[in-house]
Amino acid sequence: MNNLLSYICSLTPFSEEDWEYLKPALTKRTFARNELLLREGEVCSSLFYIDAGYCKSYYEIDGNIKNTELFFENELATNVTSFGSGLESKYNIIACEPLITIVFNKDKLFELSRQHPKIENLGRICLRQFAVKQEEFLAIFKLYSPKERLEYIETHHPHIVQRVSLTQLASFLGATRETLSRIRNRRIS
Repeated sequence: MNNLLSYICSLTPFSEEDWEYLKPALTKRTFARNELLLREGEVCSSLFYIDAGYCKSYYEIDGNIKNTELFFENELATNVTSFGSGLESKYNIIACEPLITIVFNKDKLFELSRQHPKIENLGRICLRQFAVKQEEFLAIFKLYSPKERLEYIETHHPHIVQRVSLTQLASFLGATRETLSRIRNRRIS
């Protein structure tokens, strides 16, 4: 849990006492590759700090998987809408490789937030980070062509290109695998 504590301290001042208050809401959990962290139709009751591995959120339409978000080490994964509202999730979150997480239990976290202002502040900061990340990716989908999206990811998030298969990357970028291959081949020629 040392990585999580370092992550928290990088976001906000957090004392050893604050950490001791937070620990009862935390559980270490591993997931095998292709194991679901959240299933469509369930209510999301957890935040998942990714300690090792990566996962993705996705939904399926007519047998086609549409990747909506990718979560890597030192990030939090969740369905913010379901977590905050108690509504059923409209998508799945699945481990793309063996995954080690620290799970924040929603009920315990909310209870601790009412008692400890530093934990409540941490929650607000984490929500803000989710919003910034979602806004960044929403903007590239609205403003850029598939080629420009790929270039943006290669420049600003090279770890994604290095870790994610071409098929998953294409789905995430809203393009077909063939389109992404063509874009890459044109640059090589």
